[in-house]
Amino acid sequence: MTLAEKASLASGANFWNTTAVDRLGVPSAMLTDGPHGLRKQGGAADHLGLNASIPATCFPPAATLANSWDPGLVERVGTALGAEAAAEDVSVLLGPGLNIKRNPLAGRNFEYFSEDPLLAGTLAAAMVRGIQSRGVAACVKHFAVNSQETHRMSIDEVVDERALHELYLEGFRIAVTEGRPWTVMSSYNKVNGTYANEHRELLTGVLRDTWGFDGLVVTDWGGNNDRVAGLLAGNALEMPSTDGVTDREIVRAVESGRLDEAVLDARVDELLTLLDRTAGARVDDEAVDRAAHHELAVEAARRSLVLLRNEGDALPLGPGAGRVAVVGDFAARPRYQGAGSSLVNPTRVDDALEALRASDLDVVGFEPGFARRDKPSRRRRDRAVRLAARADVVLLFLGLDESAEAEGVDRTHLRLAANQLALTREIVALGKRVVVVLSGGAPVELPFADDVDAILHAYLPGQGGGRAVADLLTGVANPAGRLAETYPLRGEDIPSSATFGLTEATSEHRESIYLGYRWFDKVGAPVRYPFGHGLSYTTFDHSDLVAGPTSARVTVTNTGDRAGTETVQLYAEAPGAAAGELRAPRELVGYATVPLEPGQSETVEIVYAQHAFDVYDAEAHRWRTVGGTYTVLAGASSRDVRLRAPLAVVGEDWTTPDADHLPHYLTGQIARVDDAEFEALLGRPLPPSRWETGRPLNRDDIIAQARGRGGFASLLHAAIDGTGALLMALGRPHAANNTRFVLDLPFRSVARMSGGRVDDDMLDGLLLMVNRRFLAGVRRVVSAWRARRRSGRAPREN
Repeated sequence: MTLAEKASLASGANFWNTTAVDRLGVPSAMLTDGPHGLRKQGGAADHLGLNASIPATCFPPAATLANSWDPGLVERVGTALGAEAAAEDVSVLLGPGLNIKRNPLAGRNFEYFSEDPLLAGTLAAAMVRGIQSRGVAACVKHFAVNSQETHRMSIDEVVDERALHELYLEGFRIAVTEGRPWTVMSSYNKVNGTYANEHRELLTGVLRDTWGFDGLVVTDWGGNNDRVAGLLAGNALEMPSTDGVTDREIVRAVESGRLDEAVLDARVDELLTLLDRTAGARVDDEAVDRAAHHELAVEAARRSLVLLRNEGDALPLGPGAGRVAVVGDFAARPRYQGAGSSLVNPTRVDDALEALRASDLDVVGFEPGFARRDKPSRRRRDRAVRLAARADVVLLFLGLDESAEAEGVDRTHLRLAANQLALTREIVALGKRVVVVLSGGAPVELPFADDVDAILHAYLPGQGGGRAVADLLTGVANPAGRLAETYPLRGEDIPSSATFGLTEATSEHRESIYLGYRWFDKVGAPVRYPFGHGLSYTTFDHSDLVAGPTSARVTVTNTGDRAGTETVQLYAEAPGAAAGELRAPRELVGYATVPLEPGQSETVEIVYAQHAFDVYDAEAHRWRTVGGTYTVLAGASSRDVRLRAPLAVVGEDWTTPDADHLPHYLTGQIARVDDAEFEALLGRPLPPSRWETGRPLNRDDIIAQARGRGGFASLLHAAIDGTGALLMALGRPHAANNTRFVLDLPFRSVARMSGGRVDDDMLDGLLLMVNRRFLAGVRRVVSAWRARRRSGRAPREN
């Protein structure tokens, strides 16, 4: 290959496809979104990837599937995803996502599995195996520490080395070593001051040298900062096309000696290996049984929905339940997926209202009760209350609307809409049996939880969710889902709530390893529902726990009169972890799902996780097995412990380094950690948390920084922000959320993601305009446009 040809392979040909080299028979490959369903753009690829996508099966997103705690089920979903991708000539499916859920406010949590790295990693590995069994590459993402959507393309995730390895990298390690994905996607953000896509320690030292990854690293779309630095760090492919801008940067770097051509050769080899691995992925579309895939989507939802509350056996509802009123807009217009790049065009959608009407229940009517996006409507509420007054049972469908959870936007609170809460209060006051069905991809505050009879959390159940909800409410199926995240009482209870999304330049992980149940259990804080919680229509007994050196055995018995599935959760309590050490009191070290008939018993063996009894030593930069007498716990949640067994672990002595300077970390009092204590944990000074003011904006700054600067800068920001507000008012929340993506774009991306419509000279003119040199900027833009017209240059054809 020529140098130019090799450079061309380092970026896309358009929004979705890699570049071909026809002279040498190197084909183009298509990469397409698809964490829970194929989102292949129909027709020709436009330069922003905005054309409508073809119909595909919309499976439950990761946040929902994770509640199944069932790698076998997740692998089957992955196999179906791979088959649909192969039928559409897609070589790389961009998923699964497995970033740790640091805070429920993160807008993309619905695409991620869990707050626990073991659960997230094992489920992601299962999905990878399923997808790649059909010859399609899975792409685990977003590597690494992508913990928020706010300013995600520029934010610096400031995290101590121990938390980095024990929480934010561990799930990826499991997915890579057990799933063996062929591609990994780097994240937009910085990690401790370095862009993830340029982070040689992460992309080469950890991913390749330590974990043995032998695939290709691709940027997130528009996630390249310095192309040459990315190549040196280990990134092979930049997406989407930059119309040759970064190709020329690579050629110049090789010619100047900044980039050794051997590095470029290695990255090109990684792409060629990917093309070879996916060469056999093509299958006949008629071989894909979409009806069977819909049934799998229904099954996956049934297994993943969580029964949070069931007082007085309010559920299931049988033919003798009496008159049933269905209230709530979500019953007829279900929220079954999130928004953003994972938005699937489903082959069909089951709604709960239709499924309930087709059941044996006496459904006396339906009223929406409220309008989406918290629009007040006294008339709707009154009609719903009148209907509820005529019924014996009220099925009340509540949840988060489409604008609440989306790529590029974080939530600002955990509350449900005020109109939904007002309706709930009035219906509860009637004294009827009230069953709440909850929709949403992450926790919400539930002030009414103790006032209703039952709560079934549907999460975002995919296109088959409506039938799954009806089956669980009526007892056709038995709930088996268990929470993959802690449900707090209030948003401010979350340990990261004091800093999450509140700073501009950095995201400070002051909570360190105390994330989710690890913190709540450390300090004994109350929760609404603990990690791992979920109810069933039957009961289970745990007995005969035996903790061996590498695994534990426990016997599970179905003591009820219905078939059901229990999820046995193993936790390890470390000696000295309750107080006096920077260590969580208990951590998940293994789990197993056990389907049982009434009266049936089964003894299961659960192998401990690789790092079950380890800490990551930040001073030695390695894992260290800590010796001592641990307690192995078996139970049904992090707080529903049924059995305990001692286990002597042979290892090294270990105490918290620099403990005298970490008093609040030792006790878990995160709210009291000040700058000095966090700096002691980090081992370095804190970077500035606010944007630098009083200087001109440059290519690496983001468009959001134009706000409040006056002149054209403020006008530009207001135009984009106002467009978002207008789209929201017009009832187009998905399009409105895209404006947040634009505001968070670095100025450099205006040129790189324009498909050649804006070149570097035009970008320089735009920056002059933003920096209060409006007329000079206009002249620069006009001059650049005229020069391009004279030269005959045009954007690259897709």
